[in-house]
Formats: sequence, structure tokens, C-alpha cells
Amino acid sequence: MRKLRQILPILILASFLTSCAGNTAAQSKEVTPTDAPEKAEPTAAPETAPHDPLTSCPVTRAPDVPFVPPSPYPSEPPARYVDQFWYGAPELWTMLGPGVAWSDLPQDGHGFTEKIFWWSQDFDVNVEPYPAFTVIGERLDAPSSPLILSEKATNASADFGTAILTGVNIPTLGCWKITGKYKDAELSFVIWVAP
Repeated sequence: MRKLRQILPILILASFLTSCAGNTAAQSKEVTPTDAPEKAEPTAAPETAPHDPLTSCPVTRAPDVPFVPPSPYPSEPPARYVDQFWYGAPELWTMLGPGVAWSDLPQDGHGFTEKIFWWSQDFDVNVEPYPAFTVIGERLDAPSSPLILSEKATNASADFGTAILTGVNIPTLGCWKITGKYKDAELSFVIWVAP
């Protein structure tokens, strides 16, 4: 009986770890948007990433012709979001910065944490305060476990209008393609996650 008490916790832990491994594989389904940047060829990644992106990382830059959101949203991000730009289409857009890296992000047990704001002309916070929104992330420059949506999507209102707010956990530094999906719209961008 004493040996059974010693073995039982080990069996429970092994069962738990096996089920977690199955969930990770289910989360890694890839969505390929039609206008997404091309995937970079995986290369051996250093243990720490440089602050500036590798030339093989196709980071998303401001378009030559700026996207202007539909009314009532501001035509460009408010001045306090220095050098930020809108990126996307009326069905789904986000705000990105000129710096092609996200750096100095807080860390938790799942990696680096970041909040991403998304807007859509089809989003009505009064109808859907917790929107059915999906975010996936795929590391382009090396193998990695997938990005994790830290909680279900919520909303936020400020001088930029009402947005869909998502929190993500990025497992590693490096080149990441992040894709948001809302209703029939899908938007991807590439960012360099730096120390």
C-alpha cells in the first residue's frame, strides 16, 4: 500500500503532462492570410536575440499609402502615440510603431507579455463586450511553441475609439508573425521581439 501511495502521484503527473502535450499541438494550426508577408526560412536562432531584427525577418512597416479608418475613428493615431500608424483595412486593423521591435516586454511563466489593440467597423461593444476574437502567432526564424492568447478578448476605449483588446504571451524572442481573426476578417503583421 505504501508503494502505491508513492507511485500514484507519479502516474497522475505523467497523465497530466501527456494531456498538455496534446493541447499544444492543437494550438499550432496555421492560418495563412492572402496578404500576409512570406514566411522566412527557419535558421538557427541564438539564445538571445539582438535588439534590431535580422535582415531575414520581414517586419511590417508603415505602408506607402496610409490606411485611414472609417468614421468615427481618428484618421491617424492620436499624437501621444508617437510615430504609430494604423495598419489593416476597415474590417480589421491595428496600431503599429515605426520601431520594428517590441522590446523590454514584461515576462511571466509563459514568455513575454504584450497587449494588442484591434479595431473593426463591425465591432459593437454594446452587442459584444467580449468579442469572439482569435489571435495566433508563429515564429518565423526558428522552431518554437506557438503564441498563447492569455485571456479571452475584451474591449478598451480611449482617445483612439473603442477597440478589441487582447493579451498575448510570446514564448521566445525572435521574428513572429501574429494573426488576428474577427468575424470574416483576418490581419497579419510581423514583429521582431527583442530583449
